[in-house]
Amino acid sequence: MTDVRDDGQRKRVFIRTYGCQMNVYDSDRMADVLRPLGYVLADAPEQADLVLLNTCHIREHASEKVYSELGRLRDAKNERRAKGRDLTIAVAGCVAQAEGEEIVRRQPAVDVVVGPQAYHRLPELLAAAERKSALRRAGKRLPGAGVLDTDFPAESKFDHLPAPSGVRAGSAFLSIQEGCDKFCTFCVVPYTRGAEYSRPLAAVRAEAHTLVAAGAVEITLLGQNVNAYHGEADDGSICSLAGLIRELAEIDGLIRIRYTTSHPRDMDAALIEAHRDIPQLMPYLHLPVQSGSDRILEAMNRRHRRDHFLRLVDRLRGVRPDLALSSDFIVGFPGEGDVDFDDTMRLVEQVGFASAFSFKYSRRPGTPGAMLPGQVPESVKAARLSALQALLARQASAFNASKVGTVAPVLFAEAGRRPGQIVGKTPWLQSVYLEGPAELIGRIADVRLTEAHANSLAGEIAGRHYEAAA
Repeated sequence: MTDVRDDGQRKRVFIRTYGCQMNVYDSDRMADVLRPLGYVLADAPEQADLVLLNTCHIREHASEKVYSELGRLRDAKNERRAKGRDLTIAVAGCVAQAEGEEIVRRQPAVDVVVGPQAYHRLPELLAAAERKSALRRAGKRLPGAGVLDTDFPAESKFDHLPAPSGVRAGSAFLSIQEGCDKFCTFCVVPYTRGAEYSRPLAAVRAEAHTLVAAGAVEITLLGQNVNAYHGEADDGSICSLAGLIRELAEIDGLIRIRYTTSHPRDMDAALIEAHRDIPQLMPYLHLPVQSGSDRILEAMNRRHRRDHFLRLVDRLRGVRPDLALSSDFIVGFPGEGDVDFDDTMRLVEQVGFASAFSFKYSRRPGTPGAMLPGQVPESVKAARLSALQALLARQASAFNASKVGTVAPVLFAEAGRRPGQIVGKTPWLQSVYLEGPAELIGRIADVRLTEAHANSLAGEIAGRHYEAAA
């Protein structure tokens, strides 16, 4: 594979990312893997020599959205070939893992299909796809279409990845744990991401140092079940997430630490105490509960009950009273009746959430939930979701309003839509818009919060001094 195109320009890759922060992290690391091959990022598919779709399989119709996009890319590829150029198409992520052979069969224009555990092998796979394409151009008849790798290798992909190359506006993601052993009956993660794996403490610490040296003042630790982290410590013992956070808090220049996504079963005393003791650990926690009904939680195989979740909330707020809580909710799970949904609404009213993600249950092929009796009619799911989201929206608005008149440190992430506007995040992960200099992007400044909106706050710089990025 060559590093430059025939016209002397470096090759360009466009990466479209679907799904969660884990996929954003994976997309960044795939860009790092491709960089030594001469690839630079393109702003649009039309500018790219390689288009990579990094897919998510959590929601219903996720795969159909991918196939629709692949149809458009196939047409673009045919147009390129008519002009004597080519376009390489790759599909990565969870849809690739779950439906790799189907993708190759259904869309022959795809050159590479790679699962989330094998993207460190992208250079080899692209080289193999290029050799295959060259043989076909020479008139050779070859079986199959694209190159497929959806194996779960014995070794960790993290052992083969280059150091991360950049930081976005002072903030970075750091994947510390992958996979899940919980097997919730609605979830495909154990089947597409595999068993739980935690990176060693030394590897995570080294990557955190690299990110801070590159300008990160905030790091978000990622995992499908991040608070189940159990990485090997320097002395061979097991390090928990709480222990890891305490280690990272010692890094000079690292001002903010976050983590996501958590499971209530793995919210232990040490992690709760970390929210009390470590000032770098931001007062925001995403803790999915999914339902307020014990009967539905059991059907979901969540391994926690309503009271367990409520006790966790009390303990967390006891050590960190300003903690902003976020959660996930699924309405219309098979067998959910009006009483079960009322239990969820009462839980939301009792807890009070700063933000939340809520969805109608969607059947995921291959999961136990898809085969359960008592599938809830779509009209009922829609009505329940509307009622739940209205309540959650009122709570989010109230939380935002409670911050008006206070001064908070805001990490600015990007320019706003209007000229002279910049956007940042409070410690509670609220978006803040204000007029300010672009030089603040990637830095933290004290902001007086002046106005609350449904999903954001307005503010003004409270002082001339701010903390520069590392």
